[in-house]
Amino acid sequence: MSGHSKWHSIRHKKGAMDAKRGKIFSRLNKELMVSARIGGGDPVGNPRLRQAIAAAKAENMPKDNIERAIKKGTGELEGVNYDEHVYEGYGPGGVAVLVEVLTDNKNRAAADIRYIFGKQGGSLGEAGCVAWMFEKKGLLVFEQDRVTEDEIMEVALEAGADDVITSGSQFEVHTEPGAFEDVKQAFSDTGLHYTMAEITMVPQNTVELDETKAVRMLKLMEAIEDSDDVQKVYANFDIPDEILERIS
Repeated sequence: MSGHSKWHSIRHKKGAMDAKRGKIFSRLNKELMVSARIGGGDPVGNPRLRQAIAAAKAENMPKDNIERAIKKGTGELEGVNYDEHVYEGYGPGGVAVLVEVLTDNKNRAAADIRYIFGKQGGSLGEAGCVAWMFEKKGLLVFEQDRVTEDEIMEVALEAGADDVITSGSQFEVHTEPGAFEDVKQAFSDTGLHYTMAEITMVPQNTVELDETKAVRMLKLMEAIEDSDDVQKVYANFDIPDEILERIS
């Protein structure tokens, strides 16, 4: 399983998403603003904004908040100008870590990310040191106790997905970014419910961690996500289910 979707599952189990609702809204707000600024305020012609709106609605972000963020992005309302940056580094066990940031202060963000890596047993690397290990993909995650592999395969292949992967207690459907919306809609039309659906960075391979390194890696991921400037963090680790049950 990709480190990103594994991390999503861990957060879901811990209830971390609900506990940090204010931070989630802040990140969604930034993404809406930047998406609108880059591609315009019409989601029909702006796939990134369309995805940002879908993510905001999934988190029950009020409609007025969504519209206000879009208007700030297009300049109709006054707002902070956020810039995108990507930081790359290594976690315990040589895990590759990719951090996406939206910030109004690059120096502050860089210093914060460097400090977090150092404090949590990782190291910040040079640009390009791990990005090549990841590929941008559409990703939908399904729980195996809700759907069967045959159900997933039938819809995924018919809709034009690239692959269906079975890992642990989940199915992952991978798509090309351009096919993501069609595949997502196909599953929605058939009533098959996913626990996550987004354009993400999927690692080409994963590093399996023992219990000691797994604990340290999860602490690093949590610390990075707690940074105000961080939007998303990806990593190519895997934790065996029996270890994950003990430490989650």
